[in-house]
Amino acid sequence: MQVAGKLALVTGASSGIGEATARLLAAKGARAAIVARSGDKLAAVARSIRAAGGEAFDFVCDLADPKATAATCAAVEARLGAPDILVNNAGAGRWRATIDTEPEEARAMIELPYLAAFTVTRRLLPAMLARGAGSIVNVTSPASYMAWPDAAGYIAARQALKGFNDALRLEVARRGLRVSLVVLGPVESGYWEHNPGSREHLPKGVAPIGVDAAARTIVAAIEKERRRVVYPAIFRLLFLLAAMAPNAAARA
Repeated sequence: MQVAGKLALVTGASSGIGEATARLLAAKGARAAIVARSGDKLAAVARSIRAAGGEAFDFVCDLADPKATAATCAAVEARLGAPDILVNNAGAGRWRATIDTEPEEARAMIELPYLAAFTVTRRLLPAMLARGAGSIVNVTSPASYMAWPDAAGYIAARQALKGFNDALRLEVARRGLRVSLVVLGPVESGYWEHNPGSREHLPKGVAPIGVDAAARTIVAAIEKERRRVVYPAIFRLLFLLAAMAPNAAARA
């Protein structure tokens, strides 16, 4: 898919991967509808994109709130029309052992990313299906394919997102929509400072990638209509190891 001239909605776009993805899509000629709950940061991103010659429209929303999410999706459609591209990037979660994770925190990790992605997609899907064309990208982590100690709530939420992605792809495959799962290794972003103790659980020998590399991976998945993209490639080997020898993979 060529992104120039397309309407691209990106969630979690006030910083990090979402911001970088929105900037790259706008630089390639897409109209960027950006969504996040941090209004001041989101507005600053939109202004910066417009200052660089791109098109950006900001919509403030707490995607953990289903009613607010539905209203925001309706506002996007009323103002801009149905997106051609949807990037479900909003996510949260802290790597903690089950005994250290309160049920409310586990529920919040299900709300973001899985339920947020489900709700946004469900609200925008009818118009995308009616048009018979479009691209939906779900951004996840290696936790969708493998498990390691001290991150049970996080891993469960990411595997829920993968299940949704795979089932959705089958549902819309013959109706003109492409669904892609983008699996990104650790990204050097504000996540680590907001979630102390998580960095220590990184697989050995895996260095975090930059947000710009993450954004290029997401946009390439859209342009090349890829079903799944894993970056960096070393995680393909780790996924294979996890399938063949789960205990060994958890110690990698």
